[in-house]
Amino acid sequence: MLPDIRLAIVINPDLPLGLIANTAGAIAIGLGARFPALAARQLSDREGRAIDISSNMPVPMLQADADTIRSLLLNALPPQGERAVVAFPAFARSLHDYREYEAMFPDRDLKMEAIDGLGIAGPSKWVKSLTGSLKLLR
Repeated sequence: MLPDIRLAIVINPDLPLGLIANTAGAIAIGLGARFPALAARQLSDREGRAIDISSNMPVPMLQADADTIRSLLLNALPPQGERAVVAFPAFARSLHDYREYEAMFPDRDLKMEAIDGLGIAGPSKWVKSLTGSLKLLR
């Protein structure tokens, strides 16, 4: 894992609150899967009760409209080296079986898709260059 890693999740604020939460959660799982060192640890309290940690670094939740998110995605691709790019295309919401999503994905063009959310992780300079002008999701 990179010593200066940074991450960010960008969500379309026009989504209903439940979809914002779902999008953020799904993206966070993708980032954690790509970089398990972000959270693959446990902590124990003084009584020995162990919990899995949520994250060992801040996870800024930023906002942008669908066009801006799509542009960020295209600028982040292809991820080179120790970088993660996790997208949540809007069409995925209509599918309830991952195998359907996996089968459909190769026929889609991300340049033409609405993207509800995007997670990126990698060198601080790279993440800041992509997200530095975005506002916090409120």
